[in-house]
Amino acid sequence: MVGRPFASSADLAEKRRTLERVGDGVYALTAEGDPNVGAVEGEDFLVCFEAMATPVAAREWLEALREHTDKPIRYLVLSHYHAVRTLGASAFGAEVIVAHENTRALIAERGREDWASELARMPRLFKEPASIPGLTWPTLTFGDRLTIQLGGDRGELELRHLGRGHTEGDIVAWLPRQRVLFAGDLVEARAALYTGDAYHREWAAGTLDRVAELEAAALIGGRGPVAHGRDAVDAAIAQTRDFLRTMLAEVGRVHTAGGTLKEAFEAARAALAPRYGAWPIFEHCMPFNVARLWDELSGVGRPVIWTAERDRDVWNALQS
Repeated sequence: MVGRPFASSADLAEKRRTLERVGDGVYALTAEGDPNVGAVEGEDFLVCFEAMATPVAAREWLEALREHTDKPIRYLVLSHYHAVRTLGASAFGAEVIVAHENTRALIAERGREDWASELARMPRLFKEPASIPGLTWPTLTFGDRLTIQLGGDRGELELRHLGRGHTEGDIVAWLPRQRVLFAGDLVEARAALYTGDAYHREWAAGTLDRVAELEAAALIGGRGPVAHGRDAVDAAIAQTRDFLRTMLAEVGRVHTAGGTLKEAFEAARAALAPRYGAWPIFEHCMPFNVARLWDELSGVGRPVIWTAERDRDVWNALQS
């Protein structure tokens, strides 16, 4: 592994984008493992899900969306606090920016550090970073559930906090009438997990159980293709759970035996690589995933803040 480029710094090729109409007035944009975004039509407004990394990147998504609908954007929903999900918000001109109350607190606590960290890790996603006006601040937050009435015969959109997982503020967007779920980074479909800010045990058990209990007919995860049909939805949830359980088993075994962080990284990577190693961002994520899980097993309850300097230190210790 000597000389492996830092995180996704060498991933500079543009990805092929696919805009899908998942249901009546429900849209998802996927891009070969880049962060997914989506939108839902109300009677006379739009709800957008995720904001991308910069306003310039977000405007490209909005141009594609405008080929299907010209309704104004009333709500922008942020699934969690990470920079690639939030910093493009100004392009939407949304009346209301919605997030979990924990997400707002995390932006205040570590948003600046996360911005610098993700810019260095994933420079291609930050198209014209100078266009970012500053941190994105939610204007409406909630605890367990918030329902948006879509108007007419379109039913409702339920925003739910199903438990801690990818972060402590993850939310999903659920369309019960169409049985379509925007799962954020709580579920990935044929893409590796990032768990550097995660609560691994809760995510692998209770939180994913609640996702599965919705029995979605279609699921848009944080990365990867849209899962169409119950079998594909169940497979995406199972893949996410298996990734987490494998990490817990391998890192936990080394931790219990009194081994080192480097040994835990090597064990987890070896166990996961045969199935997941060729999937998007696998090598990028693994050092940060194992470092967080090692902390968690050592009694560090909340994730340590990732800074650009800490990122490099962990990468050099584990991926070289």
